[in-house]
Amino acid sequence: MDRSNGKKRITIIGTGLIGGSLGMALKGARLPGLEVIGHDRDRANATQAEKSGAIDRTEHNLPRAVSGAGMVIIAVPVLSVREVMQQMAPDLAEGTVVTDTTSTKAHVMRWAKEALPEYVNFVGGHPMAGKETAGIASAEASLFRGKAYCICPAVDASDTAVKTVLGLVRLAGSEPLFVDPEEHDIYAGAVSHLPLMMSTALFSMLRSSPAWNDMGMMASSGFSDVTRLAASDPAMSHGIWATNRDALIHWLERMAEELRRYRDMLKDAQDEVLLETFLKAQIEREAFQRQPPRRQMETATAKVDSGQALLSMLVGGALAKNIQRAKQLPELMRQTQEAGEKDGKRRPTLAERIAEDVRRDLEKLEQKRAEKQIETEDKPDNET
Repeated sequence: MDRSNGKKRITIIGTGLIGGSLGMALKGARLPGLEVIGHDRDRANATQAEKSGAIDRTEHNLPRAVSGAGMVIIAVPVLSVREVMQQMAPDLAEGTVVTDTTSTKAHVMRWAKEALPEYVNFVGGHPMAGKETAGIASAEASLFRGKAYCICPAVDASDTAVKTVLGLVRLAGSEPLFVDPEEHDIYAGAVSHLPLMMSTALFSMLRSSPAWNDMGMMASSGFSDVTRLAASDPAMSHGIWATNRDALIHWLERMAEELRRYRDMLKDAQDEVLLETFLKAQIEREAFQRQPPRRQMETATAKVDSGQALLSMLVGGALAKNIQRAKQLPELMRQTQEAGEKDGKRRPTLAERIAEDVRRDLEKLEQKRAEKQIETEDKPDNET
């Protein structure tokens, strides 16, 4: 039964840190006519999310929670995603946009293809933000502000669906980053999953030492900073490692090689080389902190009115052509790189072309809205 009463509905499944923070960002935007529904297996979490203002109301029945929703956001641990998709699939309306927030994407994209009906659109997502403390109590609307938000559209997702998720990303204050699922998992394995494993391994190794009682008294801010991620939710960590094994094994082997290089510098008393290594790392990290890398596509939609765009995309209408080109992303990127090497000219990637198309479309919407506002203001008072 659809209880939306004409409202535009977004349903968030999983009202913990990520789902709750997205809900707070949506509610904070005060979009007219938008209703945010929350569902969580832990009813106490959902109730707390409603009390904290992250959602408008709680719906404990999953079929009713997704019924009539224009967008469904799956914000549960990655190993629970497939089951959620299977359970909600029969109750999704035609044209519904489904997205997720999990830390790995290749498995999730396959599960979506297998479990979700053809008449809905799946666009994978991963906000590169979080905390070591989980739960709705740690949620905040600003969690994603200024952070990268990876977007992985299914090959048959419509342009409208991609733009809808892009609107959500912009509304959260994030920088959209279109990326191939396999590529995402390799890169996330390096910058997110490897630090999690290294932090856990370091703490476990030292904690198991017979001298831990003495070492523990000496441990201060440096040890706390490096082992902070060891406090992460064990279920979340297990899900990440279980769905990204190959990438993690690759980066662990690379890390082992790097540690052996440092060991050899120490063993061979290569003091000058060691100093140069530390100095180089310090300079390059400071440069990274001052100015992190940015892709061209991140600025392509910087001036989009994300709230209006998100609402517009949720209001039905004819679907645009499917972005079949997405399945060619890895090959196109390779070809673009090779072409650039041959003729010395850099050509835009598929992700950049998609972003440019989105920017143009949304600029047209903004222009139409501005023209309508001018017409309204120019009318004599007796015509209004």
